[in-house]
Amino acid sequence: MSYFSVMETMNIAARGVIAVDAVVEVDAPAAEAWAVLADYARDVEWRDGVRSMVPTPPGPVRAGTRTAETMRAAGRTLRNDGEVTTVEDGRRFTWRTTSGVRAEGSRAVVPRDGESCRIELTLRVVPPGLLRLVPWAVTGMLRRGLRRDAGRLRAVIELGGHDDRPDGVDLTESGVTSGEDSPSGDTGRSGSFPDW
Repeated sequence: MSYFSVMETMNIAARGVIAVDAVVEVDAPAAEAWAVLADYARDVEWRDGVRSMVPTPPGPVRAGTRTAETMRAAGRTLRNDGEVTTVEDGRRFTWRTTSGVRAEGSRAVVPRDGESCRIELTLRVVPPGLLRLVPWAVTGMLRRGLRRDAGRLRAVIELGGHDDRPDGVDLTESGVTSGEDSPSGDTGRSGSFPDW
């Protein structure tokens, strides 16, 4: 990590950063999970509220990939631009926003055996405006949302890449934990801020 990255991380932390994570076990090979996780255009399939996510260039992430996201949250339309900062192909990448809500994070796939893997999502956000006054409420909302997203991601991967479950079937919570509950105890943070 560069000096600038360390200083930026310290500056965000000093201004009230909220950190949340989610870990989910997936019954699919790591390569299949990575194909969904590392393709930002697929975020609309598993991230609640995301109306569009346009990566440039399209396809799997690489360092320098830029994103344009439009999402609905709390009755508002939000636009966030971002960039991928580091990539360990097939395993992990980090990202940060460049406009919109100040956030950063990571997405990781940890192979378990030939047929399963663990996905780790991390997110750090600096709440805007008056939301800084209620960090406990924002933390709870973000944690619940990220865990539900992780559950939907697992369903999309396990169902062969598409969330074809009938309406009303909720697979989002079973097997989703926070990073503190991860068997390795590793939250995947290592100074990076996650993508949401």
